[in-house]
Amino acid sequence: MTPKHAVQSEQAPQPFRGAPYSQAIVAGGLVFVSGQVGMRPGETAAVGDSVEQQTEQTFANVRAILEAAGSSLERIVKTTVYLRPLDDFAAMHEVYRRHVGDVPPARATVEVGLPGDFLVEIEAIALV
Repeated sequence: MTPKHAVQSEQAPQPFRGAPYSQAIVAGGLVFVSGQVGMRPGETAAVGDSVEQQTEQTFANVRAILEAAGSSLERIVKTTVYLRPLDDFAAMHEVYRRHVGDVPPARATVEVGLPGDFLVEIEAIALV
């Protein structure tokens, strides 16, 4: 059995407020990316006040982590999108569709409370 190992990218934000989690874990031929928000590496605030701006940055973070793991956005098989509020679904969806390729992954989208001014968080599972 192949052991799991953590993925680390300086091109994506570090665990939020020093929380005990990895940016991603590789195990069993898959990479599990922890939820990413629209925040630039080294910063603590949201990149903008629109869900479109934040979704673009969120995908930049997911992409950086996947590439550090030897994967890519095109290899995502499942995402979970967390939105505040769910009224932002259509705007988020337009940005989302540009990043997930011709065969979009399975997806769940739920409305949640997010910290600070964050409007969207995305976690992903991809093939390595």
